Amino acid sequence: MFHDLTVAELRPETDGAVAICFDVPEALSDVFAYAPGQYLTLRAKVAGQDLRRSYSIASLPGEPLTVGVKRVEGGAFSEFAQGLSAGDVLRVMPPEGRFTDPGCDRMVLIAAGSGITPMVSLAGAALARGAEVALIYGNRRTDTIMFRETLEALKDRYLGRFTLVHVLSREPQDVALLSGRVDGEKVTRLAQAGAVDPAGADGVFLCGPGEMIDAVEAAVLALGVDHACIHHERFFMAGETPRMPKSAAAEAAAEGGVEVEIVLDGARRQFTYTGEDETVIAAAERAGLDLPYSCRGGMCCTCRCKVAAGSAEMAVNYSLEPWELEAGFTLACQTRPTSEKLVLDFDAA
Repeated sequence: MFHDLTVAELRPETDGAVAICFDVPEALSDVFAYAPGQYLTLRAKVAGQDLRRSYSIASLPGEPLTVGVKRVEGGAFSEFAQGLSAGDVLRVMPPEGRFTDPGCDRMVLIAAGSGITPMVSLAGAALARGAEVALIYGNRRTDTIMFRETLEALKDRYLGRFTLVHVLSREPQDVALLSGRVDGEKVTRLAQAGAVDPAGADGVFLCGPGEMIDAVEAAVLALGVDHACIHHERFFMAGETPRMPKSAAAEAAAEGGVEVEIVLDGARRQFTYTGEDETVIAAAERAGLDLPYSCRGGMCCTCRCKVAAGSAEMAVNYSLEPWELEAGFTLACQTRPTSEKLVLDFDAA
């Protein structure tokens, strides 16, 4: 599942963010083929802890496989990443994620902070094939803009097809509309001013904190954007997402102890879920079983699996579609058994 990749280059993007470029061996080129908008899960031992974090791919067509990592206060992995150098080796999971372009001819991208990382790849690929792209990008100041040179180069290369709108919250701008935070009101005013045209796009892509996404999504829907044209990828921030309390059925099942069986890569493993476990992933870790996961916030879908027997509930879900829920899929990082036995199939398509 994880492969060793060598860091080819560590490129500073801002004072607190870096781009990590990987050298992908020819033997793994198919394994690491990606769709713009997808992410990589990086894994490393940091201060004795086995850490995994997801970072969006920010590569332009034909360029090395690259992710952007912004330093997060108290973030063990993001701090570790700032100190990497060429020649270091990281464990990397093949590309995953559904925040991808279905082939839009007119795209509006709206991002804040490090939410720009998948947008770079989405914009670069779309422009290369002839699409029209508009990007609203919110930051605190000019010196905190990640991939600034890359974006400016795209703007110069695709004059007339790439509209780039920077919104800064802590640096005065000549145009008042370009000052402040990216939120629903800001996007509505930019659309009314003719800077962007969400209603005329066949794809609107949102990436950033959940609060921003919720506000902007409501705004573009009010502007007439079809819900089916909206795509979003949320950041997970500890404490930001309220988790549904365990139901009475989940509490009762945990109290009695649940026999959990996992189907993964054709093999079956068993362990017991108890009241001390918040989710199936936590119970598996306690039993020494390494299951697929990344964000642990219900955002990325890395831990998607199917309930093959028994029943369960999820604390939160920001990635499974309604049809997947109806088909019995769940997110292991959010799953709490509600039956005496639970079988989860990670191999289910």
